[in-house]
Amino acid sequence: MPQQTAARWSVGSVAATAVSICVLLAHASCARPTADIASTAVDVSTSLAPASPGAVGRALLGDGKSYQSHEKVPLYANKVGPFHNPTETYQYYDYPFCQPEEGKVFKPEDLGEVIGGNRLVNTPYDLSFMRDYPNEPLCGKTLTADELQKFRRAVKDDFYFQMYYDDLPIWGFIGKVEKIMKPGDTELRFYLFTHVHFDISYNEDKVIEINVSTDPLRTVDITEGDSMSVQFSYSATWKPTTIPYDRRMEKYSRYSFLPQHLEIHWFSIINSCVTVLLLTGFLATILMRVLKNDFVRYTREDEIDDAEETGWKYIHGDVFRFPVNKSLFCAFVGTGTQLLFMVFFIFMLALVGVFYPYNRGALFTACILIYACTAGIAGYISSLYYKQMEGTNWVRNVILTAMLFCGPFFLTFSFLNTVAIGYRSTAALPFGTICIVIVIWALITFPLTVLGGIAGKNSKSEFYAPCRTTKYPREVPALPWYRKPLPQMCMAGFLPFSAIYIELYYIFASVWGHKVYTIYSILFIVFIILIIVTAFITIALTYFQLAVEDHEWWWRSIFCGGSTGLFIYGYCFYYYYARSDMSGFMQTSFFFGYMAMVCYGFFIMLGTVGFRASLLFVRHIYRAIKCE
Repeated sequence: MPQQTAARWSVGSVAATAVSICVLLAHASCARPTADIASTAVDVSTSLAPASPGAVGRALLGDGKSYQSHEKVPLYANKVGPFHNPTETYQYYDYPFCQPEEGKVFKPEDLGEVIGGNRLVNTPYDLSFMRDYPNEPLCGKTLTADELQKFRRAVKDDFYFQMYYDDLPIWGFIGKVEKIMKPGDTELRFYLFTHVHFDISYNEDKVIEINVSTDPLRTVDITEGDSMSVQFSYSATWKPTTIPYDRRMEKYSRYSFLPQHLEIHWFSIINSCVTVLLLTGFLATILMRVLKNDFVRYTREDEIDDAEETGWKYIHGDVFRFPVNKSLFCAFVGTGTQLLFMVFFIFMLALVGVFYPYNRGALFTACILIYACTAGIAGYISSLYYKQMEGTNWVRNVILTAMLFCGPFFLTFSFLNTVAIGYRSTAALPFGTICIVIVIWALITFPLTVLGGIAGKNSKSEFYAPCRTTKYPREVPALPWYRKPLPQMCMAGFLPFSAIYIELYYIFASVWGHKVYTIYSILFIVFIILIIVTAFITIALTYFQLAVEDHEWWWRSIFCGGSTGLFIYGYCFYYYYARSDMSGFMQTSFFFGYMAMVCYGFFIMLGTVGFRASLLFVRHIYRAIKCE
């Protein structure tokens, strides 16, 4: 863990940062490389951006910095790591690259940048504006046995490096591996790239584009030996371009989704959504027909005094009986409502173009801030339901609401951060950054949760139940195995998951790979369909549960609605073992650990959607019949 970074986020600056935390939202977001792998030569494009940036995105971009001829433009090194393990990244100078004569100077970073694993530091490269460098020596090094071993491991594991030039990211590989076929054997030779070439484009006084490539002919064989002298060098060529500064990122979007791939993407999503909506429509039609027949039958029975009640009308005295573990139930509903609002706010920012791939850390910062600022929603909803359910331990309910999601997330983070510290990875957060996040929770999230809880506790609204609840609950009849909670959850989660599984691949390839996801409009449409389908399928299963005289639907609606989160976690195993090349304890633990938290959040959020939809449905059907 770098002392420089920890010092920048010292505990002394915690209070000031917490007060002015909102200014971080305009700062950077973690960018991910999209370099294509080549076995011999590497030519990596510098940056990716959305196909059509929004007006807000252009405003955030600004006019850019202007440079004079031969003015020095700093080139920052960020991190290195194995290409197939995007989370396992290390500081650039953890490996024996040439260091600047003036010493290492770390660039100040925002909260989101540090969380994203960015550690920008100066380099000895001199890439002055509009100045060509035909062949410039960088440094000469005599590599020791340990340094050679580091480079061999880096070349073997396809290590890439990431740098930033005028806030444009560039990627390249450290070396290459060649297989030499011998009779009955295969020998691997490790070659270290010693020369990099920069192609830089400019428009008047601004940097527009930069590409980096390595010369496959200028390499050093590091397969054997305990010591070796290596000469590092670089070259640079400047050329004018007519691309304006505010459009310098647009051309790189095609590296994320080529036109033919985008058409296939749209077609797949539309096909999946139409199929799911048709199935949902058929289900809704059948359900409405059955309900209509029930209403007609129950109306006729009301005209006969001695008619025996059956079906869901029979349990009208128990259907609004409050669930067990009321405090935990209300905390689930409150936290799920907060997460739903947070996701919608994130989508609004994404749709107007705030989250650019090269804008390091904006997404992480936005998630932290919006989660903190929406904590009052969780406290209010949870406390309101708890009051309506005649709960008495209000303090316990508020604390449970504040810790329901943050508690498991903090425990998971503590374990994974310890693993990252053991690996000396940049994914390990410095102590000061951890203090910042804790202070945000203590000074913003928890107080807002308490204030929301006070508002909910003092609310005058009462729980609306069309039917009176009897004093003693009816016994739930014996049910077949397929009406038990687990089979019902499997049925409930399959249909919503089928609406999003195509999009999941693109999201996973972006978060846990080197693709860049910019088509937020598709993702928003898919999310809306997910909410609708979850609500419909939960309503249907709630009806089937009530029809067999099982009145314990409260928790079941949350489990059925949230079961899609379990399907997503199951997809994680498929993606990890079948669609990715990730390996190693750190990458595996980070992938399954943080995805468990994401799926847990989906479980809470979609479970809340399922419950709210079921509650509206139950109130509607019991309001339409005559209850004694």
